[in-house]
Amino acid sequence: MQVAALQNISSFTLLSSPTKVSDLIKDAKEKGYPVVGLADVNVTYGLVNFYELAKKAGIKPLLGMQLRLNGLVDSTQKYDLLVFAKTNKGYHNLLRLSSAVNLLTENGQNDKVLTLNELTKYLDDLLIIVPANLKSELMALHDTNQALGSDYVRQLKKLTSDLYLGVYASKASIDYIDYVRGLAKQFELSLVAVEDSQYLRPREQFLQKTLRAIAKGDKLQDILPLAKQAGSHYLDSAQNVLERYHQYDLDDAINNTWKIAQKCNAEVIFQKPVLPKYHQDKFPTSEEYLRYLAQTGLQARFGQKSIPAEYQKRLNYELRVINQMGFDDYFLIVWDVINYCHRVKITTGPGRGSACGSLVSYSLRITEVDPIQYNLLFERFLNPARHEMPDIDLDIPDIQRNTVIKYMYQKYGMDHAAQILTFGTMAAKQVLRDVGRVFGLTGPEITKWTHAIPYSKDKMGLKKAYQESRELRLLVDATPENKLLFKTALGLEGLPRHYSIHAAGLVISDDSIAGISGLQAGPFGIPVTQQTKKYVESLGLLKIDFLGLRNLTVLGNILALVRQQGVKLDPNTIPLNDPKTMELFQQGKTDAVFQFESGGIRGVLRKLHPDNFEDLVAVNALYRPGPMQNIDAFVARKNGTATVHYPDPSLKQILQSTYGILVYQEQVMQTAQILAGFSLGEADILRRAMSKKNQNVIEQERGKFIAGTVKKGHPKEVGERVYHYIEQFANYGFNRSHAVAYTKIAFWLAYLKVHYPAAFYTAMLNSSTSAKAQSYSMQAQEAGVRILPPDINHSQLDYTLQDGKILVGLKAIKGLRLDFAKEIAANTKPYKSFNDFLRRIDAKFLQVDAIEALIMAGAFDSIEDNRNELLLNCKDVIANVQLTGQNMSLSEILGDAPLKPAEPPTAAQKAEMEEKALGFTTTTTPLIAVQKYAQKFNARPLNQFQLNDSGISVGKLMKLKQIRTKNGKTMAFASFADTSSEQEIIIFPPAYEKFGSILKEGDIYLLGVKVQGDRFDQNKKQYFLTNLRKVNFKE
Repeated sequence: MQVAALQNISSFTLLSSPTKVSDLIKDAKEKGYPVVGLADVNVTYGLVNFYELAKKAGIKPLLGMQLRLNGLVDSTQKYDLLVFAKTNKGYHNLLRLSSAVNLLTENGQNDKVLTLNELTKYLDDLLIIVPANLKSELMALHDTNQALGSDYVRQLKKLTSDLYLGVYASKASIDYIDYVRGLAKQFELSLVAVEDSQYLRPREQFLQKTLRAIAKGDKLQDILPLAKQAGSHYLDSAQNVLERYHQYDLDDAINNTWKIAQKCNAEVIFQKPVLPKYHQDKFPTSEEYLRYLAQTGLQARFGQKSIPAEYQKRLNYELRVINQMGFDDYFLIVWDVINYCHRVKITTGPGRGSACGSLVSYSLRITEVDPIQYNLLFERFLNPARHEMPDIDLDIPDIQRNTVIKYMYQKYGMDHAAQILTFGTMAAKQVLRDVGRVFGLTGPEITKWTHAIPYSKDKMGLKKAYQESRELRLLVDATPENKLLFKTALGLEGLPRHYSIHAAGLVISDDSIAGISGLQAGPFGIPVTQQTKKYVESLGLLKIDFLGLRNLTVLGNILALVRQQGVKLDPNTIPLNDPKTMELFQQGKTDAVFQFESGGIRGVLRKLHPDNFEDLVAVNALYRPGPMQNIDAFVARKNGTATVHYPDPSLKQILQSTYGILVYQEQVMQTAQILAGFSLGEADILRRAMSKKNQNVIEQERGKFIAGTVKKGHPKEVGERVYHYIEQFANYGFNRSHAVAYTKIAFWLAYLKVHYPAAFYTAMLNSSTSAKAQSYSMQAQEAGVRILPPDINHSQLDYTLQDGKILVGLKAIKGLRLDFAKEIAANTKPYKSFNDFLRRIDAKFLQVDAIEALIMAGAFDSIEDNRNELLLNCKDVIANVQLTGQNMSLSEILGDAPLKPAEPPTAAQKAEMEEKALGFTTTTTPLIAVQKYAQKFNARPLNQFQLNDSGISVGKLMKLKQIRTKNGKTMAFASFADTSSEQEIIIFPPAYEKFGSILKEGDIYLLGVKVQGDRFDQNKKQYFLTNLRKVNFKE
């Protein structure tokens, strides 16, 4: 006799079970189950993964769900039913059933009464089991009103033709078993064994209790004895189950698990993405409509001129390939959304990725990169020799991404467009926080645990942290409670904690997404798939990535500010050889310039001295792990200190722009085409094999390449040498199409920085953190842009541009409540005096700290220019206003009491006030003054230090983060800013012990630093502190 394990939940019933799907499969196999079901509560998150792993392990998967709905008899409470798919149709109905429940409100929480009666249209080809646990309505009726049990079963039988009554074999269940036997006989139904597995081993009950306490925000009591308790809802071995049910004369219930297993044959169907139809009524076919749009779009690119033959030939070729591969609708879908962005004035970039190699994309204005001008390859994007869906990712301003997503949802309709699910998991520090709270630890105690996790670029797991951190080991071994806390955290680490939305992806489909991946409610009324990015495409859904790009938001804001100055500037008309912009790149003054803002790449720019756009594209492509190793050779060849040579003279036309160095993936393809006679489609297969390091394909292509070289009239050794060369560099080659597009954005921003600095820095300040605001304000002043302190009569919430000057926004003032700032900004009647301001604002804002912050920031300077006087009188004036109840009439009769006099602040004192209130100063920047003072020490800006360099710099401490080493000593990561950049400096324990006591955020220091290569990437600079001296800018 065999038994199927039907009722199992996993960790995808969030914060209810510690069982990972992979562990369920492994454990079930070890315990003798040939058939296993997964039935999480109301969701299908884990089913695809479960199906895949079960098939791989040789276990038959039963696809199910624990449906939690309002009762049929008692609709005031929610009860469970087990539902399993018998066929593929049943599986799709199971997904629709889950979707119907989860689309009610976000997070599946709803107050609406929903019973199975409302969901009958989804029950075809589904099998229903009444469970035998406390969540069963039948068990509740057994305990309270057994006579109603018949009514309950009768209602269920009307709703489904395949119904079973579940039983659980135990002493405590004897009365219930007899009760259910009677009902089964009365209604001619079968009993079935259901074990209700919520964890895998008895002691894992404690893990479950911890999870549920995390979910509820509760604390566990008496944790040591509680952890020793053995639970009953575990996955028992198949043999034990058979013996136990036999003792209770329930062999028929066991047999019925097997009958159900034979009935349920649903499969998850994996397939390539199915392209939705783009609906339009202008042309008979999508092919004709796409051709019309592309042809008219290309003509628009050339205006009144005729289209050059080369362009027309390329367009015809691309359209033919697109049609032959069946992708006309894909291009129309992408064109439609980009066209929407253009219509509603949403800034779009020049493109992203290999799509920039398509002339059709350029003609449709999906991209703004001319692939013929920049020698980009269509086959890198869409290869007829490799039938895969094209991938056009779209960059959208980050603040407008939701607008575009909403358009797609409205365009394609409910159930045909959805965002993609992702999960937040309990990583090492998070799980320690969660378990620590449940165990009753205080905030500082929890911080002690999380600080004991060593710093790591990759998130370090608890096991490795325990091995590497002596502090953690001492903490764990200190008490039995601590040992249990750590053991519990280990058991829960990596489990999903909550679901979220994938940052970029959206899926669309002609068919119901609810029946393909399941849906649930998401933010802004747009549903979310129940499967993650890993599976949505393999289930046949078309995914399009809409990436929220902050720099596009900034670009749009700068252009808007430029328009306010009466200049209409289309970034596509910006000359990419502008001398002043090129000079900015040559000087490495590219802070806040997309892709070129790191200190390392700015150092490369200063060494390279680029004088054309192609140089910038190459730097953008090279400054990445891997290709960085070619930077020095590239610089030397560019500057004439090294000879430019080519693997073969025939390759000069390909490699000339990169001084004989293989930089781009497209160059690999062109080399194979020119030297070995490959078609570009064949060359793309070679390029792909090399970038993925597919050794089998690389070896297969080697012979073909060498033979092709010989056939083209070259010696065999040339083919061998060149193949070896491209094999060396191809896996580091970068996508040229992407490099060109993103370098265009960079050049646009650099051009605006040079020619419209006030607009540029206004936009940058509005998009920056408070730490970066200090750096940007200094750079703006260095560029000759005057920054005005906030003004209660003129400032808005954000920074604004006024007559070429930047007026600081009210949101920049530290400690000022947003609602208070909004009230000030919304005022239309100018405040005449300090007293007038205090009497007219809402009484709830009469807080000394907030008013003092306004004073120190300079917000009253336009009406009361003595900040010291206002600070001296602030408390008294507020108290007087509160005493008179802000009565304006009484104030007019009595008049305002005169302010006690005080000496006006010096410029240095004003700067100090602004530093405190804003984080920077609008007057002469202290850092600029200190850097001039520091020149006698030969101090250099931080970003000018090279690898293996050392020296003196000056910087303001922006952020200090202390951590514990494995040996329990304190070290720190300190972020220092100067007038040109902000750099992280590592302070090892000896240096921290020496200087830690004088480190204070906001203070300015002379720094002794040395620069070395990162241990993971020797071309990446790391700064280390060697010496430190605090500087008073009054010096």
